[in-house]
Amino acid sequence: MNKLQRITDIALPVIGGSIVGLLTTQTAKEDFEKYKQPPFSPPKEAFGIVWPILYTTMGIARTITKSSRKDTEANAYLYNSQLGLNYLWSVLYFKFKLRGTALIESYVLFASVLLTTAAFYKTNKFAGLLLVPYVVWTAYATYLNAGFVALNNNNEAYAEDI
Repeated sequence: MNKLQRITDIALPVIGGSIVGLLTTQTAKEDFEKYKQPPFSPPKEAFGIVWPILYTTMGIARTITKSSRKDTEANAYLYNSQLGLNYLWSVLYFKFKLRGTALIESYVLFASVLLTTAAFYKTNKFAGLLLVPYVVWTAYATYLNAGFVALNNNNEAYAEDI
């Protein structure tokens, strides 16, 4: 794998996440301030710090697995699936206000991240370990999504699809 391909593989999730963020950031900020928050909600500024780091480690982990002789098509499928689901969640939740649908999708995303992490770990332990913070954050994000839905489902402005 050449240097340009490695840089591209690392940058792709960051660029994709940035594009999705640009499409949903304003709505996300409004939602975060406007609705009841579940316990242990982070400050809104945390998301802008955490996600670029997670997207970068995703890209690094994928680059490592692609460089391994043990890499499989399943790794590529799992990685691309979880990345697509990751992007989709923000669009569902913030752009289209499909809060319940986003919660269901969040559970699917979490399962996909777990499968990707396990597959990467089998291919290269370090690559799998790089995804552990992403697993933890995805579980936390699912908790937040469920908490927002539970606390705000009686608010007509929030509960458009619940």
